[in-house]
Parts: sequence; C-alpha cells; structure tokens
Amino acid sequence: MPAGWPSRGEIILNGLSLRYRPDLPTVLNNLTLRILPGEKVGVVGRTGAGKSSLTLALFRMVEPYPAGCLKIDGVETQELGLRDLRSKISIIPQEPFLFKGTVRFNLDPFCEHSDDELWSALEAVELKPVVQSLEGKLEAPVQEHGSNFSVGERQLVCLARAILRNNRVIVMDECTANVDAHTDKVIQESIRTHFASSTVITIAHRLHTIIDYDRILVLNRGEVAEFDSAANLLRNPGSLFSSMVQQTGPETAQSLTSKANAAAASRHRASADTSEGHD
Repeated sequence: MPAGWPSRGEIILNGLSLRYRPDLPTVLNNLTLRILPGEKVGVVGRTGAGKSSLTLALFRMVEPYPAGCLKIDGVETQELGLRDLRSKISIIPQEPFLFKGTVRFNLDPFCEHSDDELWSALEAVELKPVVQSLEGKLEAPVQEHGSNFSVGERQLVCLARAILRNNRVIVMDECTANVDAHTDKVIQESIRTHFASSTVITIAHRLHTIIDYDRILVLNRGEVAEFDSAANLLRNPGSLFSSMVQQTGPETAQSLTSKANAAAASRHRASADTSEGHD
C-alpha cells in the first residue's frame, strides 16, 4: 500500500458490475463515475436500486463480478489486503453497534490515541457530559451491543470513532434514519467541520440530510441514472430526483429546493473567491 494512502480521497468506478452469486442477476450494472477528492455525495434511489451494494463494493464485502474495478487515489482496491483497505475507510452505519467492554475500547480499540484526543472527540459529538457523568468515565462499562446507551448515543460514539480515525473516505449508511432531530443535527454539523476535507458518501434516507451536498448520485436498477448537484437536478422537472423531492409534499419540496439553490449559490461564491485569490 502506498505510504499515506489515501491522501486525497478520489474514488473512480470503472465499469463496475456486481452480483452476489454467479447464478443471480447483477445488482450493479457497469457503474462508471468519478467522485472528486473531498466531495460530499448523497446516494439515493428506490429500494433495490443498488445503494447498499455500492457500500459493499467499497469495502470489498463482495468482489466486482463479472467486470469492472474500483480505485481510490489511483489504487485498485482489489490489489490491497482487506485489513489495509477497510482500516482506511470509516463507516457510520444505520444500526450503530457497540462492543462489550469500555467506552475507551469502543472509541479506540487499538489504543492509538491519548485521553485528551478521546475527550476531544466526545466533545465534538456532544457526548462529553454524558461520559463524564458515568462511573469510571472512559473506563465505564459498555454492555453487550451497547444496550446501556440510547440509539442516538450509540450513533454518536460511532461518529466520534470516525473523527478519531480521521480517514479520507467516510461512508454514512443512512445513519440518521433512526435518530432524533438533535442527533441528526450533530451528525450533519460534523460532516461540515470534522470531515470537511474528507470524501463523504452518504446513503440517504432523508433527502434533507443530503440536499446541500456537492452532488447527488441517483441509482436506478443498479445503474447511474443521474449524477449532478441537487440544484441542477431540480431544474429538470422530469428528473428522478425531482420526482423524489415532489413526493415529499409541496411545503417540504419547496424547502428542499430552497436549500439546494442556497447551497449551489454558496459553492459558486466560494469558487469565485478562490479564483480571485489565485489571480
């Protein structure tokens, strides 16, 4: 594995196809796309569109078959050992999972970080007061599956773990689907601050969580149907993404459209400021 890989977080899918067994139909069909370093991409689609299969391909839970490859910063992931690959991609899952042990072990299972770093990560996800109130604090016990923590708290522990690892590629698998509004807000703020320079791929359950992302990837029957900014997709009333937004109802659709346009305008201003700085 190249030293410091991945340093940028560019992801390229080149004709990627996937099936779970030779006798089953393909669930991903000739996916070809490029995700830029540091880009925030929301992945949407109907049930069975291929969203989860894309995540499995990233982690090589299933190998590309019958054709295609996936590259991160120019390296084909199939050329890497599974431990090397998976240690460099952080995932915040839909169903947060904690291990029986201590808070420290769940944050830092390989003892790679100082206490100050652990507390800083907990503070970033607003869990510091909760852990400080526990007997033993960082050494406080975590029961099987984290049953002595709420779903939201378990999700935030997973988020703190990802902040500590500081990887260039972050996968969020519908991680706000089962949490309250406050936890959702904390997660979205972390994406904008702690993962600002990381490439973030979010399998979206709620459209409002990804409406201001750089681009939206719409999958349909395992194929790339649309891949553009939310604002651009919404300008086409015949797009699949427009249809999804309209199905949320008139009031929500208007709110989502406003947020998409505001995000596009903000990116345009930032791009203009950068260009003026170079001049």
